[in-house]
Amino acid sequence: MAIELLMPALSPTMEEGTLAKWLVKEGDEVKSGDIIAEIETDKATMEFEAVDEGVIGKILVAEGTEGVKVNAAIAVLLEDGEDASAADTVGGSAPAAPAKETQAPKEAQAKPAAADAPAPAAPKKDGERIFASPLARRIAGQKGLDLTTITGSGPKGRIVKADVENATAAPKAAPAAAAPTASAAPAAAPAAPSLDAIKKTYEGRAYEEVKLDGMRKTIAARLSEAKQTIPHFYLRRDIQLDALMAFRATLNKQLEARGVKLSVNDFIIKAVANALQAVPEANAVWAGDRVLQLKPSDVAVAVAIEGGLFTPVLKDADMKSLSALSSEMKDLAKRARERKLAPHEYNGGAFAISNLGMFGIDNFDAIVNPPHAGILAVGAGKKKPVVGADGEITVANVMSVTMSVDHRVIDGAVGANLLNAIVDNLENPVAMLA
Repeated sequence: MAIELLMPALSPTMEEGTLAKWLVKEGDEVKSGDIIAEIETDKATMEFEAVDEGVIGKILVAEGTEGVKVNAAIAVLLEDGEDASAADTVGGSAPAAPAKETQAPKEAQAKPAAADAPAPAAPKKDGERIFASPLARRIAGQKGLDLTTITGSGPKGRIVKADVENATAAPKAAPAAAAPTASAAPAAAPAAPSLDAIKKTYEGRAYEEVKLDGMRKTIAARLSEAKQTIPHFYLRRDIQLDALMAFRATLNKQLEARGVKLSVNDFIIKAVANALQAVPEANAVWAGDRVLQLKPSDVAVAVAIEGGLFTPVLKDADMKSLSALSSEMKDLAKRARERKLAPHEYNGGAFAISNLGMFGIDNFDAIVNPPHAGILAVGAGKKKPVVGADGEITVANVMSVTMSVDHRVIDGAVGANLLNAIVDNLENPVAMLA
């Protein structure tokens, strides 16, 4: 029985991707675990592994094709003994049956899916996608098995044909009845101007159309949604950096022999990580109908790359030394710019940092990136006049920061306590190492 190979979801946020390159051609034999294609997601180019054995019978999506939806058929895999004609019955190649004017009997409607029917969509358990081969999903649908109760033996725990054939799982529960539809739908948002309308506005003016890649489309969609749905509020503080700059100079001199050079950003990461431990109720993320309060301090840091940005996550940042954080951040930033980060390296985290100080920006307001509960926008450190405790005016290195907060997760007082803890850590850097 021919098997559809479907566009995989290679990250939790992936809805579509670009089939960048085929590494096989029609007629090639493949085994489970073989790399057969390269898929470009909104974040990186990743390898696509075969999960069943067989022969590539037909390639349905040409390499270089953009906007291929997750779970769309991209190729057909033939099993032993099948010839190429079997590929024409799947993947949308079979001719459509003529429409019937009369409705099929109820008994016929209740029959299981035919053997050559498309595989059901991948199920989810606790919000996480269950990975199963198309053939395994099809067999499970025919046998009435619930894939969430089956343990996979394939690569990375993927459920394969043998797992389903040997399964004794309980049948799927009947779907819950749909909630009554509201009598009045909410008013639709005004439509955005069309491309033709915008072009007409600039008719006669020279311009160049720049096509959006997957990353830019995802950034536009996610941040538009974030700004519209997250109730932001903002907290601002000035931080005096003189003690930190002196301490950093001392440490860098001592670490010079090891080839380590700490940046101000390394201290900011450590300060945020420690503050999340000091104010644990702020170390949380929004999860739809509840809040998840995290135990470790996993801090995301925005890294600008050509055409967009990544937010690699430094996990357990409160447990790591400044030199370890510095080395890890340099490695993550380098691989982010090369688009070589794996999804687990840029997903997660409870809080983010965006530093534009190196560009000379005094201060700015960042957008919370869900499910994070907050983001610290960091400006440049500059010499400014300050009033000392004795009332005397002196000159100090001052850095302005703005903390954007999701009010669904963090209230004003909790946010203030978190920002105060961050400021205290940076103005008294020696205490961070105690």
